[in-house]
Amino acid sequence: MKRFFQPIQKDGSSKKSCFSKEDGCEKTDQVTEEEEKKEPLKFVTWNANSFLLRVKNNWPEFTKFVSSLDPDVIALQEVRMPAAGAKGAPKNYGEIKDDTSSSREEKQMLMRALSSPPFRNYCVWWSLADSKYAGTALFVKKCFLPKKVCFSLDQKASKHEPEGRVILAEFESFRLLNTYVPNNGWKDEETSFQRRRKWDKRIIEFVVQSSDKPLIWCGDLNVSHEEIDVSHPEFFSAAKLNGYVPPNQEDCGQPGFTLAERRRFSGILKEGKLVDAYRLKHEEKDMEGGFSWSGNPIGKYRGKRMRIDYFLVSEALKDRIVACEIHGRGIELNGFYGSDHCPVSLTLSRESLGPVPGPDPDPDPDER
Repeated sequence: MKRFFQPIQKDGSSKKSCFSKEDGCEKTDQVTEEEEKKEPLKFVTWNANSFLLRVKNNWPEFTKFVSSLDPDVIALQEVRMPAAGAKGAPKNYGEIKDDTSSSREEKQMLMRALSSPPFRNYCVWWSLADSKYAGTALFVKKCFLPKKVCFSLDQKASKHEPEGRVILAEFESFRLLNTYVPNNGWKDEETSFQRRRKWDKRIIEFVVQSSDKPLIWCGDLNVSHEEIDVSHPEFFSAAKLNGYVPPNQEDCGQPGFTLAERRRFSGILKEGKLVDAYRLKHEEKDMEGGFSWSGNPIGKYRGKRMRIDYFLVSEALKDRIVACEIHGRGIELNGFYGSDHCPVSLTLSRESLGPVPGPDPDPDPDER
């Protein structure tokens, strides 16, 4: 995979890669001992709802946001960039398509944007789908390169997760998981309820089996855990598609707010010993700025909002959570930068090195 923020050469290739492939994962180049001691502390997650559209229509505003916040890691979901490979040929899910005139033009537009500050200070990894659908990206500052990067939950398979829904980066003291979780859908079909049940089962297996190292799990998780996480609980609980009512009452309602999804999510948090960083820092409902997704400003979903983008952290990191903020506000989508989701950020404190020794106690007066 290439470092796509580098300028495109005349032959369409990029400059030297940030990493090399090994055992199905991708290990980064060697960094200095001093750099290895550093680890990222500030993170942003955002469902861009087409990264190319954001570059075309909202780039100055989003660039200003990134420059101001200065995150060490940016996790993107729903980038909607097609994977490289001609029609009918095997795909390279870590590369952006550029084998047609239109795809080359789109890729070059993206590369120009990413070769400018502040984005040129990051390495970027892609995990993409066959078409302009789903997909994820991970930007990490060059001074914080992970030890390795994988693209599947099992961490061993060389292939990417279907539809590019996973990027897993391992740092010295924790793992960072960026996911675009499949939407539950409205019906008990293979591409709806069944797909989401399988995903949740795999996730709970992953968080349990990966407990040897603390985890930061971020992304569009497509679930609102509690009633406090939606603007209008009754509206979302009663939502239907074309009047259809699932036979199981637990599957009724808005995708992302069904009882079945919420209960499974509770199980994932419990089994994985994970903490919802935003809710830890914001216990009360915030009708103005407490939701990361907002419905279309026109129509019945106007003003209907959900919190479905998260930072979940292992309990071992709980005391290091300094802040977790949602950066969009209001039903007019301020701070959403053209998407229907807004960025969410997490800030950690530096790892504690143990208690700082205090001054020696006063000596016994008789010993002075």
